[in-house]
Amino acid sequence: MRGVSECLFCRIVAKAVPSKAVYEDGEIYAFEDINPQAPVHVLLVPKQHLAHTLEVTDASAPLLGRLVLAANRIAREREVAESGFRLVLNTNRDGGQLIFHLHAHLLAGRPMGWPPG
Repeated sequence: MRGVSECLFCRIVAKAVPSKAVYEDGEIYAFEDINPQAPVHVLLVPKQHLAHTLEVTDASAPLLGRLVLAANRIAREREVAESGFRLVLNTNRDGGQLIFHLHAHLLAGRPMGWPPG
């Protein structure tokens, strides 16, 4: 697994790699996905590097709440909150995680099927 200095999302948060910012506060950075899977596809990443959900501890758990609040704000701003959206956290390879920095996908703007994948 790559180190923090090699992590793509850490480099995006540090503005070393360009992205189309959607939202930023002291703990969360959100940006447009470069390969959108829905009309609205935003990635939300904690600025603190956690590889995946299995690294969340009691101390870092409030960060996930901040991530959800940021997703709700973006969904309202994009006017998809009322029609609905999907918020996805993938963990490890079989869970669909490709970049090992905890992140959530906010997907909206079309009906979502179930089961996913």
